[in-house]
Amino acid sequence: MDKRFMALGTSMLVLKLLEGQSMYGYQIIKELEQQSERIFCLQEGTLYPILHSLEQQGAVISVIKQAENGRSRKYYEITTQGKRLLREKQEEWNVYQSAVNRVMGGVQFD
Repeated sequence: MDKRFMALGTSMLVLKLLEGQSMYGYQIIKELEQQSERIFCLQEGTLYPILHSLEQQGAVISVIKQAENGRSRKYYEITTQGKRLLREKQEEWNVYQSAVNRVMGGVQFD
């Protein structure tokens, strides 16, 4: 898939995953791969700039927690502002998706 298409919604997808639970970077990568049936296969060099940008926006915070294996890891958690941003991004995506479907003659989702 063209990486330009994937870039449009990647931060929205990361926020959606974090809405369910706090996660560390590699966990986000693997969960996104699994849930998208390997359509979204991010590299760490792609994910971490997204997470840092979301942190700067106040959409996520990072906290050091002990993982199941006993190691300390940096986990990312969505904030109230991040939940608001996620809703905005979902609305934008729905408008975009609906417009593309109208032009392409596909099914419209409202």
